[in-house]
Amino acid sequence: MKPDDEKRVAANLARIMAMLCVRNTQLETLHAGLSPITRTDDYSDVFVVDADDRRIPWSEVSRIDENEMRALMRNIVNRLYTFHLHADDPGLQAQIERWMGAASEWDAPEVDPGMMRHSGSWPPTD
Repeated sequence: MKPDDEKRVAANLARIMAMLCVRNTQLETLHAGLSPITRTDDYSDVFVVDADDRRIPWSEVSRIDENEMRALMRNIVNRLYTFHLHADDPGLQAQIERWMGAASEWDAPEVDPGMMRHSGSWPPTD
């Protein structure tokens, strides 16, 4: 396969896997809440007041707790596993075709240089 064809196939695969295995997961539930209003466009004017009356800047608020993160990662891993095991299943193929139009509208993927570093540490730091 020619390098340009490989890149096109990899880009389409990355987009559809992101759509089916990441976006269409519990992540949608986490994303479904109300979004705060900001007048500065950088959320520096948004604060959360917790049960102990701490006023926490929006940029410092954890928006996902450990249990939600664990459940989300389990959901994503299970979907990636299913995708790889059943990519040739007609039902999954129908879902891929159904969502490919929307996924193809996303920005073109780029190589993540942080993932390509061979420093031995994970996660990569930038």
